Amino acid sequence: MPDPVSTIRNLGPSSEEAFARAGLHSADEVRALGPDESYLRLLNAGSKPHFIAFYALVMGLQGRPWNDAKGAEKEALRERFDALKSQAKPTTDSAIERVLDEIGTGLRRT
Repeated sequence: MPDPVSTIRNLGPSSEEAFARAGLHSADEVRALGPDESYLRLLNAGSKPHFIAFYALVMGLQGRPWNDAKGAEKEALRERFDALKSQAKPTTDSAIERVLDEIGTGLRRT
């Protein structure tokens, strides 16, 4: 049986559920994809972007406490996070969202 996602430092049951919705069911899958691709899959599966969740994942995959990033390292993580947010193309199973998407107002309504 593979190790659950929650065996990665800083990740718990709610993270495990979010990763499962994104199709990632084991810590090895997350490690193999790395933090950026794994987090992008979370966003594409409908998770709301949250900077602390992203850098907690990065730190956890390095075996570090969630709040270990400081200064320039944390700024670089913020840039990566912002880039991932801009790449995300969330999917939805909501009927109203499908209709809005069909008429051209979709998920990125502004």
